[in-house]
Amino acid sequence: MSMGFTNVHLAKISDLRDGEMKEFSAGETRILLARSGDRFHAVSATCPHYGAPLAEGALCGTRIICPWHHAVFNVVNGDLEEPPALDALVSYRVQIEDDRILVSVPEDAQDRRAPVMCDRDLNTDSRQFVIIGAGAAGYAAAQTLREEGFRGNVVMITREDRAPYDRPNLSKDYLHGHAEPEWMPLRPEEFFNEHNIDLLLNREVKRVDAGAKTITFEGGETMEYDALLVATGGMPVRLNVPGADLKNVHLLRSFADADSIIETARHSRHAVVVGASFIAMEAAYSLCERGLEVTVVAPSQEPFETTLGREVGALFRRVHEDHGVRFKLGSIVYRFEGSHHVEAVALDNGELIKTDMVVVGAGVRPSTYFLEGVELDQSGAVVVDSRMRAADGIYAAGDIVSFPDYRTGEQVRIEHWRTAQQQGRAAARNMVGRDMAFDGVPFFWTRQFDIGLLYVGHAVSWDEIIYRGEISSHDFLAFYIKDDRVLAVAGMNRDREMAAFEELVRLGRMPTAQQLKWKDINLVEMLRVPESINAWEVSAARQMEAATSRNFE
Repeated sequence: MSMGFTNVHLAKISDLRDGEMKEFSAGETRILLARSGDRFHAVSATCPHYGAPLAEGALCGTRIICPWHHAVFNVVNGDLEEPPALDALVSYRVQIEDDRILVSVPEDAQDRRAPVMCDRDLNTDSRQFVIIGAGAAGYAAAQTLREEGFRGNVVMITREDRAPYDRPNLSKDYLHGHAEPEWMPLRPEEFFNEHNIDLLLNREVKRVDAGAKTITFEGGETMEYDALLVATGGMPVRLNVPGADLKNVHLLRSFADADSIIETARHSRHAVVVGASFIAMEAAYSLCERGLEVTVVAPSQEPFETTLGREVGALFRRVHEDHGVRFKLGSIVYRFEGSHHVEAVALDNGELIKTDMVVVGAGVRPSTYFLEGVELDQSGAVVVDSRMRAADGIYAAGDIVSFPDYRTGEQVRIEHWRTAQQQGRAAARNMVGRDMAFDGVPFFWTRQFDIGLLYVGHAVSWDEIIYRGEISSHDFLAFYIKDDRVLAVAGMNRDREMAAFEELVRLGRMPTAQQLKWKDINLVEMLRVPESINAWEVSAARQMEAATSRNFE
């Protein structure tokens, strides 16, 4: 035992097989022990994002995938490899004595550590890198620039009055009152000062001139840049119907929007949510949790119909209905009625729904109106290449970009928090000259009432959906198939398999539709099989062996 450390016997070598992880306790310290081949590694056991037990995730080589929100860490040194976590894991020294595994645990062991970030040194690098937008992509880029050794000026510009915060929580825990305002910032203010990231609040950008490499603000001031990342996200779509400007008709995008909805909800009994998007349905859940009578109006036949399919959408509807939410599906809002504030919502079929407030969740459009000298597609999204580059010295990331899907080559736009973070990190690395193609695997999550769903991949359309498990039991995997290829998977209560699936997508080792129909493949077992071996046959054989063994017991 060395000064300040205690060698703790955690396990025997035979306690873990290759590719397996287990959690152990050393006093108050929770430690994840993992085996990769003949080597053992020990890191902190919980994800720094929301505290998920990493032992319930997946291990692929040296990569640990969090079971809840799919942050990825290096099992050897604990480094952060993929968001949404912002911090890394603590790594512990491992020793093998005979068949015993010993781990050196410090007396003041922590459950996380900040990534190594460099200081600003303008004598070394006088360049100025500017980020417009302080959401998921913008913040991830700022941190990554310092992680990658950029010592010049880093400037973040936001129209909002606060530092970067956890935007997905606006329609989740924060809106239904389970998250305090002080929990929402991604980092404390001291973090930005410590790492010399200049944060300009309440600043509206009027124009970006790509040719001159200048930014013009609303007040007329200008700023020059050497490299620019545009990460302004989307603007909520306002319904173009009479009464849309009435008081208590809300949009939900910013912290201020959420606060306004919460304040209105305090004095309301009835609410109408327009749309059946994820934000809209999470808002319906949150308002119901606050005791309001909620009605959801949407043109689709089921919630999430075009994203998850009718069967999964119907499950969400039934869960909401079980908690008192009413639905008017296949309906379109014709107008909002009221003298000063909204009092009713009129539908296209003539039905009138009395209400005290409305939340509109009808999608977003890219906030790119101020850009000059970059290509925009028909939706207003910035067209970027595989390096997230839009023009010389200009990069874009997040909800505003149309980027090439490395799996299909098609230009796609994905409005996911984690994808925005991944793209922000990729853009930052290319800004400093790393020349790395973006190959992040899309992922999102939602939780409504007592059910949560994870989704990996991206499928705009599909030929069929192959199900494993029971939708009605809230325990299933849904594989979205196009041209005999798995494009995406949705899952409930299959966290480890969903984590494994993300790695299989990244490695290009997913099954075909035919294999899914004829073989009940274990996705987790596939990660433990070398790529050169037929993982499908091995996984199927292992399951047959296990079934045979059970039959003889």
